[in-house]
Amino acid sequence: MNRNQFRARIRKSLANQALQAALDANAERRISGRAAAFASLPDWRERRRQAHAIRADVIENLEAYLEQFTQHAAQNGMILHRAADADEAIGIVLEITKDLHSRKAGGGNVLIAKSKSMVSEEINLNHALEARGMRVVETDLGEYIVQLRNERPSHIITPAVHLRRHEVGQLFHEKLGVPYTEDIPTMTNTARKVLREVFLSADVGISGVNFGVAETGGICLVTNEGNGRMVTTLPPIHIALMGMERLVRSLDDLALLLSLLPRSATGQKLSAYTQLIHQPLPGQERHIIILDNGRSKLHNSPLRESLYCIRCGACLNACPVFREIGGHAYDSVYPGPIGSVISAGLFGSEFVPLAQASSLCGACREACPVDIDLPNLLTRVRAGLTPEDNQRFSANSGGGLSWTSRLFLKTYSRIATHPRLFALSQKFAWLGTFLLSPFSGQVRLPAFTGWGYSKDLPRFAGKTFRERFHRESAKSAKVSPDRKEEPLSEFRVSAVQKDRVTQFIEELTRVNGQIVRTRRAEVTDTVIEFLRSRNINRIHLEPNVLDENALAQAGVTFSRKREAEIRVGVTKALGGLADTGSVLEADGEGDKLCASLLPEIHLVLLNAADIYPSLKDALPLTRETKSAVFISGPSRTGDIEMSHTIGVHGPGEVVVFLVDD
Repeated sequence: MNRNQFRARIRKSLANQALQAALDANAERRISGRAAAFASLPDWRERRRQAHAIRADVIENLEAYLEQFTQHAAQNGMILHRAADADEAIGIVLEITKDLHSRKAGGGNVLIAKSKSMVSEEINLNHALEARGMRVVETDLGEYIVQLRNERPSHIITPAVHLRRHEVGQLFHEKLGVPYTEDIPTMTNTARKVLREVFLSADVGISGVNFGVAETGGICLVTNEGNGRMVTTLPPIHIALMGMERLVRSLDDLALLLSLLPRSATGQKLSAYTQLIHQPLPGQERHIIILDNGRSKLHNSPLRESLYCIRCGACLNACPVFREIGGHAYDSVYPGPIGSVISAGLFGSEFVPLAQASSLCGACREACPVDIDLPNLLTRVRAGLTPEDNQRFSANSGGGLSWTSRLFLKTYSRIATHPRLFALSQKFAWLGTFLLSPFSGQVRLPAFTGWGYSKDLPRFAGKTFRERFHRESAKSAKVSPDRKEEPLSEFRVSAVQKDRVTQFIEELTRVNGQIVRTRRAEVTDTVIEFLRSRNINRIHLEPNVLDENALAQAGVTFSRKREAEIRVGVTKALGGLADTGSVLEADGEGDKLCASLLPEIHLVLLNAADIYPSLKDALPLTRETKSAVFISGPSRTGDIEMSHTIGVHGPGEVVVFLVDD
């Protein structure tokens, strides 16, 4: 990559009106959603500070925590692998799957169902597996769309953010042979039908890892559509790809980070599905591939803090540059502010020019839930401080800047370090811009500066910031010399403690869940009444949950194993979360994880006494499980034009029967 190629892609993006509209819509909705979600977390600044400290400690002592994690994961029955680079990781996947071809009836291709994983994009896994004759299908709706278009994801959270609905409709019409439509629920349902067959027949499921927990050896996956649960639950082999830095020390640390990650990524208090996986399910292999691929070099470089990233994508949404050019302009797996740092750190100095696509305004740091100092890291990349193979640092001639830009910055740094000289220069700058453009608010820069091809320079202010600041401060002091800052209103509101049951019902309703109040003695009759209202007479039922004799008398039959045609699954939750309206399900008899996943309607029984205040209080319940999941309403997606659509790969309805004694 060189500077001119990058600029050419930027010009192309700026000229694409459909892309501009899509990026504007994404940024507006993501930022407003994030603000609303954090309003319910009055201590979020303190949590952010704690999250930064947690990530700093993990990265500082990375090898020790990796050893702890691998030891516990192996004790749990996981199969652990360490991969030094992309080739080694791909080789491990090929070794795991090498015998599958011979087992396939009729000699068909090995089918791999993939959940969204940035690490798999990083190592170009799909192409490597397809070159060996395997069929690899992305199952996240956005990833599936860009795979059909033979593109990279444009955003690490919303892969198809650059596309409008008519483009997706035309794509499905051409690739899937369905009638053209621009109705987003119809397109989502089309993808559900096509991918359901993939889930049910896949030989291997491949996922990423949001967090590995050192003290338990478990892994955590955060998803909304249900495809992540499908690929980790249904196939006989599950392979999890994890960057070596994606660790937390404990379940308490995990709870803290999960209070920040979904709020920053999608504006949710908790994602629809938060999975904790500790062991293989019966008859299943689970592999974890821990990838280095340059992270050790990054760890020992001035860009080390970039390893704190938890991949929420908030800095992309906040960045004024990304909001104009989109992810594809960066031509890297990792775009945006954090991508400009990580790409240079992991992939080499050819990606240094990406750091020039930044205004250094600080919006990215303000949005970061773990308080990464991204402006500082970006300036280090610009200065050429990138890790090399010999783990020394090279200054590569100004980080991709032209000689004129380097001369300007050297001159500026000399002036800026002398306050009086800097103040005087501001006066001359105002006079100079007035002479260049006396009647306009903008000054066109020469093209040779590197900015002139697309940017205007705003006119310098007549008075310096310091002059205006002192003037306004003096004015404010005269008006209200004893004024005290009022606390934010949400702090006062959040101080009011609500009854757990009432709060649970309110939160469940907010995430499109349904609630039915019932007494213990009336549970079965209440469920039968619901089934009759939907004309349903066959269900997937967890053992010892309902009165099976009463079901038989009512003409309701049931199954204990996965059946794709069954419309309703009935389970009993281990607990509920008052602050998010979530229910906790775990593996158990009767294939209960599938009962809460495959049917289109999930009925879950929850004792009112088992509602916990928050995720932190309920996480210890998952320690003794093979696989557990916090379910926050029905499955959902926003991958097509950010349109909120209920019901994707998981149930479209979640009905909680709240049982009171």
